[in-house]
Amino acid sequence: MAPRANWKGFLRLSLVTCPVALYPATSDTEKVSFNQVNRKTGHRIKYAKVDAETGEEVAAEDIMKGYKVDTNTYIEVTKDELDDIALESTRTIEIDEFVPKADIDSRYLIRPYYLVPDGKVGHDAFAVIRETIRNMNKVAIGRVVLTNREHIIALEPLGKGLMGTLLRYPYEVRDEKEYFDDVQEVKITKDMLDLAKHIVEQKSADFDPEEFDDRYETALIDLINQKRNGLPVAKAAPKSTGNVINLMDALKRSLANEKQAPAPAKAKGKKPKKRVEGQREMLLPIAGSGSGTSKRAAKEEPKKAEKPVRAPARTKKAG
Repeated sequence: MAPRANWKGFLRLSLVTCPVALYPATSDTEKVSFNQVNRKTGHRIKYAKVDAETGEEVAAEDIMKGYKVDTNTYIEVTKDELDDIALESTRTIEIDEFVPKADIDSRYLIRPYYLVPDGKVGHDAFAVIRETIRNMNKVAIGRVVLTNREHIIALEPLGKGLMGTLLRYPYEVRDEKEYFDDVQEVKITKDMLDLAKHIVEQKSADFDPEEFDDRYETALIDLINQKRNGLPVAKAAPKSTGNVINLMDALKRSLANEKQAPAPAKAKGKKPKKRVEGQREMLLPIAGSGSGTSKRAAKEEPKKAEKPVRAPARTKKAG
């Protein structure tokens, strides 16, 4: 099943326009998630919208948007009023400028999207815009409205399409001086820097996200599989505090440990790694369960079962 676009509209560079669709480039749907459950009944917890003063539940048609002025005073803003101030970027991403990628501070990056032609028309105009950005070796800056908010979006070529990254506004980025002012100025010896440099060289490798292992996610899946099949859950060993007494000694010991460890694999010439299975493949069926599903794990040795069919990933609306 094809993913659902978060936004559809037009991409425009001066007089060149083409219909496009925006898709999220990342997803959290494969991560293990939990529901809140009533311990006494085993039922899920339901949240209701209630009046803060009366405690009575409020119907959806009686709920309005309000901006808080003081403790008990709100300014009502209606949907029609919000529609009246809607910007052109609700339907069009207009490229305003081109900037060097190195000029974009990483603190301003929010999340990536894929931008592709929408439908069978406009592929030539899309290609012209994409290749212009590629040939200039710059990033195109435009604006897009998602969930009623206008965002700055940075566009750059990615294969046959474009990757659009939402950017924060300056008021959303905190000044680092508020946090760094109390960092002490210390004198570091050349020997310490040399030792640290050797450690970095020992641990250097090519960037390969396929090597990343979400150990907490794996531990969650193991825990759930053990519990649903009635197996005892082993307690983790106490963690070492790893107190550092002498910085130079710690650097020397670190370097010695790194020399003993196998060198990181280089990406060049490596065979592509298979995609890590998502939680739906890794979660096992309850042992001994038949046509019905027991609420509690069956307390018997788990049987080897086929992996459940993976459900299609859900797509959340951008925000």
